[in-house]
Amino acid sequence: MLSRVADCLYWMSRYIERAENNARLLEVNMQLLLDFENQTEAVARQHWLPILNSLEDEDLFNKFYTHADGDSVVEFVTFEPKNPNSIFSCLSRARENARCVREQISSEMWEQLNGLYLFICSAEAREMLKSSAYQFFQRIREGSHLFIGITDVTMSHAEGWDFCQIGKHLERADCTSRILDVKYHILLPSGERVGGNLDTVQWMAVLRSCSALEAYTKLHVGEIAPWKVAEFLILNDQFPRAVRFCIHRFDAALHRISGVAEDRYSCEAERLSGRLRGEVDYTSITEIFQQHGLHQYLDRMQKRLLEIGVATHETYCEGGWQAPTQSQSQSQSQSSGNGNQSQSQSQRQTAAR
Repeated sequence: MLSRVADCLYWMSRYIERAENNARLLEVNMQLLLDFENQTEAVARQHWLPILNSLEDEDLFNKFYTHADGDSVVEFVTFEPKNPNSIFSCLSRARENARCVREQISSEMWEQLNGLYLFICSAEAREMLKSSAYQFFQRIREGSHLFIGITDVTMSHAEGWDFCQIGKHLERADCTSRILDVKYHILLPSGERVGGNLDTVQWMAVLRSCSALEAYTKLHVGEIAPWKVAEFLILNDQFPRAVRFCIHRFDAALHRISGVAEDRYSCEAERLSGRLRGEVDYTSITEIFQQHGLHQYLDRMQKRLLEIGVATHETYCEGGWQAPTQSQSQSQSQSSGNGNQSQSQSQRQTAAR
């Protein structure tokens, strides 16, 4: 597969996932505010700033708006073309990447993505957001889910599909870790008791932001405990938006592309993903809280995910990759045990985040 094709499929899936994540965040936050009476500007800012923090867009937001409230944040995260992480920008970039590899994706995939892009560009979208924000964000979410489903059932599960899986699950793991990190590190107002009513409402909002509330309550009936929420969103290996689940999926996709067994590696991306997979498989939520601290652990997790994304791009999207022979993969596996693997090249952002 050409490096250009791999790059486009990878980023097409990342941008679709990012657009869907932003829509969920905004919808949940708007519904959460309905539970609060006598909202002041400080209260509004308290609930909208974490959205910008989780997307790492606060500095850019301050260049366009003087204060964070519902109207300004929703406009910035939804329609602002100068925000590379807005829903409009994500769908625009996903469509452009899909257009560049039109021959690699199915007609149904193109029609769904193009239709979603035309909707976000239309006057109908703004009118729907004004009249019913829930209906608007629901349409973005359902459109993204439909595209993911169409991809699974109409695209051959070969290398191209694997690059889509890598992009989707890397983005999903990153989004889940950011949402959880923002809640634990920023969201609870000063003076509020951990475990109090407001704290419980906000942890429920975190679960809803990850589409995880129902799955969590089926596992932990009638109890919203912070450490159990963190354990579920980080270490669960069955819920599709849990970090561990996502790591397993993109690690498996990387090995399917190279053809190397999952207990070995042929490139830096596989080495990094295998290391991260081993870490999440053999840690516990008690160890995370006591030895690392949740914020520090999630911050390191996000850096590891970035490293894997950069290494994947350098391996497959810059050209020059060749499938390794069996002897090469064995020698690399052995050298990793001796700590002789060379350092990866300096990190660099390959797209806006």
